[in-house]
Order: sequence, then structure tokens, then C-alpha cells
Amino acid sequence: MADPTNLDRLAALVGGRVLGDGATVVTDVTHDSRAVDAGALFGAVRGFVTDGHGFVTAAVAAGASALCVEDEAVVPAGTPAIVVADVRSALGRLAAAVHGDPSSSLRLVGITGTNGKTTVTHIIESIAAAAGIQQAIIGTVGARINGKPFAVERTTPEATDFQRLLAAMVGFGVDVAAVEVSSHALTLGRVGGTRFEIGAFTNLSQDHLDFHADMDEYLAAKRSLFDQCRTGVIWVDDPAGREIATAATIPITRVGTGPDADVRGVPVSVTLGGSTFDASGPGGGARVHLQLPGRFNLSNALVAGACANALGIPWDTIADGIGRVTSIPGRFEIVPTERDCTVVVDYAHTPAGLESVVRSARELVTAGRVIVVAGAAGDRDRDKRPLMGAAAATADIAVITSDNPRSEDPETIVREVAAGAGPDALVIVDRREAIAAAMDIASSDDLVLILGKGHEKAQEIAGELVPFDDRQVAREEAST
Repeated sequence: MADPTNLDRLAALVGGRVLGDGATVVTDVTHDSRAVDAGALFGAVRGFVTDGHGFVTAAVAAGASALCVEDEAVVPAGTPAIVVADVRSALGRLAAAVHGDPSSSLRLVGITGTNGKTTVTHIIESIAAAAGIQQAIIGTVGARINGKPFAVERTTPEATDFQRLLAAMVGFGVDVAAVEVSSHALTLGRVGGTRFEIGAFTNLSQDHLDFHADMDEYLAAKRSLFDQCRTGVIWVDDPAGREIATAATIPITRVGTGPDADVRGVPVSVTLGGSTFDASGPGGGARVHLQLPGRFNLSNALVAGACANALGIPWDTIADGIGRVTSIPGRFEIVPTERDCTVVVDYAHTPAGLESVVRSARELVTAGRVIVVAGAAGDRDRDKRPLMGAAAATADIAVITSDNPRSEDPETIVREVAAGAGPDALVIVDRREAIAAAMDIASSDDLVLILGKGHEKAQEIAGELVPFDDRQVAREEAST
């Protein structure tokens, strides 16, 4: 039988044409010339800033055994290569083949949607652990394999890194892996060559319109996940979820609060200390005690529970696993401080996400006020900035401030956000000063929401990462 990693075989998988020795064996695939080791295939990706074809010579000098290119003119004489129409779309399939098709050895759960992906992956991880199953996650706050952390640069790593990480999971004996699948990842082929046991959808609201042309294109990217899945789990209380479920060509578990849901949740109580709800679905149900506060987390827990149920995990174990999750970094994370008020840090960075968090906070604070500190990121969708301000204004007091300005002028971004917040909003460009002001305003019954950055530990300002952790800053300002 032919070696599955020889160049002829790899080229056939991606419809490519071989230059040079087709018997050349490939031991790894990378898109980064700095990461090339002897035996690797280097994929010359045409990026948004740089073109990988300009790094072909460096990759060969570093020991690349072969190349994958669109322009064969850059291939040095004597170097084997695969020529394809689109290197980016080929890389996932090439990497999957070289690493032994790792997704076929895992029960892989891919979660997509605008908000909630991180929380769902963490809850699935906890349920799997409660069931005694070897587990892993990949997402915005990093990756873990059986509890051991692994650094990743993106919510969904680049295709070559993604397949390498899946292969590591197989090597560590992982059975169930839950991964966040962003719309960027789906559009840019980062999960190419991957087969998901389950695809899950949380919700859809305006985001990433600096990348996608419009909301229809954004939804189409999310929907494309289900072309790579055996079955789907869809939150159908969301209109986009209902649309995806209706159009799906694979078996779908509909999750929601209505009577037509296959997996249904009925809230019993919602407090600052967490929530209790009754979950029911195929195989029975259970009363679930969720320690994560916020009504929106009931939907995240239900989606995670429905995924676990589809994997064959019984409801009593699902309830146990959900109940074990005490907090998730930067996701409605209560930050203990020296002040009497309640301080919460959350990653909400879309208008709908911000509004949902404010609504949940208001439900939890019966005697006091909800005070919001929020802004918007630079070099991203400008159209959502006034919408972010309007969402912040649903709180009792809105403090508009800087988020990650990146290459833009912070004052310009803040002004555009504040335009939607109305005349009563406080505008304080410096984020530390804004957090301090919000906490100074707050009384003992109030809840201060610091939104946008969540788990992040730095601000991106003019091309530099400046240390800044909302949680640490809140603790420091509370003590002054």
C-alpha cells in the first residue's frame, strides 16, 4: 500500500499537480517558515498582510522536504512541490492526512455562534470529566488536554496547528474534544479535513462585519460547519438557529425553552449564586444546579448538556458535570474586591452580547443599580460601535471607555461608541480611570459590569501589547 504521506498521495487528496519526486515523504505540514523542520511540507499561504510565496526559499533552507504553492515559478530547482489553485483551502486536508486523520479517532464537538462558545466548551469538558471520559478543549482562552494547558494563538488555530493539536489529543488518549469554531476559521479553511461528530450552534448577532460582507454571509459561514458534522445540536430560541435547523440535511437536536425543543430547559431559580433548571430530553432528564450566574448561561448549559446527551452520557452525569463548573475566565466572572459592590468581568463584545449580560445582571440585582464599563475594539466593525453604546445605555449608568484600540485613535473609537449611548453616559477614555470611576459611583447593592476584554491580560495599543487585566485592575482600584 502506498505511503499516505508521500507527495503523490497528498496531491491526489487536494487535486494538486506534483512537481519533482512524487515519492517524497512528508512528516509535518506548516504554513510558517519559522516552524519548518526537516521533512515538513511548507504551505505558501497568500495572507492578508504577507504572501507565503515570499518565504519559500527560507522554508527550503530550513529543511522543508516539499512545498505547496499556487505559483510554481517560486519553487527552487529540484524541490518537490504540489501546485494547487488555493493553498489555504488545501492545508487542512494535507495536515489531516499527514497526522493520520486525527478527527476520525476523536468524538469531536465543534461549537459555533457569536456568543457562548467558550462557556459551552468548558461545560462539555466538565461533563466528560464527570463521566470518566478523557477530554480536551480548544478555544479563546486556550487549549487543555485532560486538564493540561496548551497555548493557542487563535480561537480556532490555523489548519496546520489545528491538525497537529488534534493528533496530540489522540496521542494522549482523548475521547471527547470540544472546540470553538469561529466564522473566520470556517471561511479560511482552518478546520478543513476535519470531521465533527457533533456541530453545535449557540446564537447569532452582529459581529465581524469588518471581515464578512454582511449578516447573510456571516450566517452562511456559521452554517457551513454542519457540512462537516454527523449530527447537529441547535439552540432554536434564536431565529438564526431555527433557520439552520430547518435547512439542515443532517439529524438535528433542537434545544430551547419551548415545547417543540428536543432538549428543553425550564428555569426554577436564577440568582447571583447560580441557577437551577429542569432539563429534559432523549433518555430522561434531571434537575440541574448551575453555579455560573446569568440567565444566558442556562442556554449555554443546555446546549452543552444536549451535546453530551447526543454522545450517550446519561442525564444524571450531565447534571453532575454542569454543577462542577464554578467559573470560566472572563465569562460573567465575579471578582472579589475590597468594595461592598459586586464586580463582574465579562468578554461581551457585541451589542447583543452586552445587552444580554446587562439584562441578566439586572435580574440578579433587585435593590441596586447596574453600572457598565464598556467600549469597542479598534480595526474591527465600525458600524457596531454606536450599537455597543446603545446596549451599554440599557444599564442604569454607562461608562464608555477604551477597549483594544489597536492601530486606531482611542478617542475616536470612544466618541463613536458614546454617540449611541446618549447624553447621560460618562465618557472616560482611559480604561483604568473608567473602572475606578464606576467603582467609586457604586454603592453596596450595585453591580459593576466591566465588559469587552474578559480573560485578556493586555490591551492592544498602537501595535503593542500593554499589560492590562480587568480583574486585576478592579482589585487594585478597589483598594485605593
